[in-house]
Amino acid sequence: MSELKEKIISEIKKIYDPEIPVNIYELGLIYKVEIYDKNKVNVEMTLTSPNCPVAESLPNSVKENIMKVEGITDVDLKLVWDPPWDKDKMSEAAKLELNL
Repeated sequence: MSELKEKIISEIKKIYDPEIPVNIYELGLIYKVEIYDKNKVNVEMTLTSPNCPVAESLPNSVKENIMKVEGITDVDLKLVWDPPWDKDKMSEAAKLELNL
């Protein structure tokens, strides 16, 4: 993994789901992080549910945090619903944190 991608993921990990005490990366809400043109980022993410109370603010937080990474000039974030999120997408660390 590139150093830039690691920095981007590190910023994403600072964002927590308001209802689950685990960061959104470990929850498996981030489906794709691609860097193109050296300083632009393509992100696909989902939410735990289409009715999620942070459906408006969470994607914006992800964008804002990624833009904090030095050198990043643009973030193209797509909110996707397919495949739908489920607990199987969580990392082992997240499952341990939640005693699953």
